[in-house]
Amino acid sequence: MIGLGSIGKGTLPLIERHFKFDKTRLTVIDPVDTDAKLVTDRGYKFQKTALTPKNYKDVLTPLLSEGEGQGFVVNLSVDTSSLDLMKLCRKLGVLYIDTVVEPWPGFYFDDTATAADRTNYALRETVRREKKKKPGGTTAVSCCGANPGMVSWLVKKALVDVATETGVKFKEPKSKKDWAKLMKKTGVKGIHIAERDTQRAKQPKPANTFWNTWSVEGFLSEGFQPAELGWGTHETWKPKNAKSHKKGCNAAIYLEQPGANTRVRTWCPTPGAQFGYLVTHNESISIADYFTLENGKRVSYRPTCHYAYHPANDAVLSLHELFGASGKIQDKLHVLEVNELQDGIDELGVLLYGHKKNAYWYGSQLSVEETRKLAPNQNATGLQVTSAVIAGMVWALKNPQSGIVETDEMDYKRCLEIQLPYLGPVKGYYTDWTPLDNRPGFFPEDIDPSDPWQFRNILVR
Repeated sequence: MIGLGSIGKGTLPLIERHFKFDKTRLTVIDPVDTDAKLVTDRGYKFQKTALTPKNYKDVLTPLLSEGEGQGFVVNLSVDTSSLDLMKLCRKLGVLYIDTVVEPWPGFYFDDTATAADRTNYALRETVRREKKKKPGGTTAVSCCGANPGMVSWLVKKALVDVATETGVKFKEPKSKKDWAKLMKKTGVKGIHIAERDTQRAKQPKPANTFWNTWSVEGFLSEGFQPAELGWGTHETWKPKNAKSHKKGCNAAIYLEQPGANTRVRTWCPTPGAQFGYLVTHNESISIADYFTLENGKRVSYRPTCHYAYHPANDAVLSLHELFGASGKIQDKLHVLEVNELQDGIDELGVLLYGHKKNAYWYGSQLSVEETRKLAPNQNATGLQVTSAVIAGMVWALKNPQSGIVETDEMDYKRCLEIQLPYLGPVKGYYTDWTPLDNRPGFFPEDIDPSDPWQFRNILVR
């Protein structure tokens, strides 16, 4: 296991709970040994090492190739190249899983790179090229956390619900093309990964600190990347600073502004209408790509898809502080642990919109209180991620020769079956809300009243 941050600390006890393995063979690698005792007290090895482009092969190869059995790399780190680790594992015949396409240090904050070069689209394309170059082989699961990851399984479940409720006649899809046909037939125009984190700390956030309920480094990295979204065929307008990519799947566009400073209108069951941040995520691209229909070289259908994230209030305050100081990152970065939280839930789901019943949110409403009962060393946000990692590991073990896969391509029913016990209430909600509702009307707005679900109406300008 690479990485012993908030997600690593939560994943380790779940690995113990769900898998039988030789305890002498488990090694946790991290450049910081603050929590090493959590590993060594369990009888495992801890290696204080920062993996680099120069040393990762020498560090990992002996651990993965000596002794009997098949190795498994669980990559939960930052500043390590997911692609390079994936390639090494597949060369050694070792299973692999991660939660994000992570680059080596320097990628996210490279001020000499173009905006297009710093996108998740660009990162995902490197994995897609490797998959095309070397199809099949040992399984490597790419981007299997809560989002990206679990939300791709929720999209399929939500689509089946909407198709059933709106009277669409269909058989359970078996292929990517069949899934895309069903989404088009159901009338879905787009998907928000709509999340509201209401977890509250017991103490107020001090000035010049960044508090979050999951990796601050991870949030800052993606937050400074350009806002990205899968771009649907129903869209009739683009922002002036929207750009397309010259190569690749062409399923997404990006805006020349940071995602963590870009607001969109969305809806979640608990708050109702809310603002979210259009932070870039791999699933915004992969879901739009997965549900694309082509007629020859022409795209005949694609849903718009993007993240619409309202973090915990302390994280929102941290973002305001950061961008108010011209993007200067605070001196102290801190992940709120479960014992520091008073109450609240992480309401994470998918909002499928534009169909006959308007919009449908389906997802997890996991509370801090329930998290404490279900698993140690994590808050509600963390458990939604770590339980998805476990589901992905089970799938990989049962499908060890599937090559490089994204979560959109996995068995959503089986993965959700494994994960559901850790997600608290998992429910679906229909809503009549649209982005045109309850606008004050005091000032002129550049909107499209003929189609509520245009991105033109969703983006806050």
